[in-house]
Amino acid sequence: MGAQQPDPDIHVINRRALLRAGILAGGILTGAASAGTAVFARTAQPSNRTAPDQRAATPDQAWATLREGNRRWVNGTATHPHQDADRRREVAQKQNPFAVVFSCIDSRVSPELVFDTGLGDLFVVRTAAQTIDPLVTGAAEYGPAEVGTPLVVVLGHQRCGAVTAAAESLHEHKKLPGELSTIASALRSAYTRSGGDVDKMIRINTVDVVNQLKKDNLFAPRIAKGKLKVIGVYYSIDTGTVTRLV
Repeated sequence: MGAQQPDPDIHVINRRALLRAGILAGGILTGAASAGTAVFARTAQPSNRTAPDQRAATPDQAWATLREGNRRWVNGTATHPHQDADRRREVAQKQNPFAVVFSCIDSRVSPELVFDTGLGDLFVVRTAAQTIDPLVTGAAEYGPAEVGTPLVVVLGHQRCGAVTAAAESLHEHKKLPGELSTIASALRSAYTRSGGDVDKMIRINTVDVVNQLKKDNLFAPRIAKGKLKVIGVYYSIDTGTVTRLV
């Protein structure tokens, strides 16, 4: 390796050299300045970008990153990271998301907003009420299988329209139109165990999906080795807060 180059952002100015050059004006570098060397650093400019190698590497680190992003969202201090042209170019040829978020299709529950993330940060899978089948499971498996994504989050939410419609259908014994009836069938167990309470039904279904994913043949070995966690959370539309369920 060649000789290390000096940092262009740090300028070390020798006081004696300044004196010899006759450019040390009265009052400059006085008071707190030391008799030896004065070091000046340029003020770093704020940035909304994070280097690719700083990706959360463990399940706990990934969850901490999502929690912090959600705090910013709740507090109205979102930084909208990784949403500029530089980031677009950075991930154009390769992606390395730190989490998979499996959420509802609800327009008020966008994972990238809820967790204050940007391009290349999350794999997102969305179905009505987080209902799951083999195709959806395969989509959730992609991140952990292909790039070692360490966390899968199942995101249920307050006032889920799909769950509400399913609960009404099951209560009234009326079939929903088209394939919506398939969603109601998938939620029948949660409906029964919740006693028809929609909010309880949402939470029960979220935990059910987590438990199903934990048993997945691809996920289970990774979970056993501590390389992957599958967790369930609940999003409050009223407050913006994400709460861990399991």
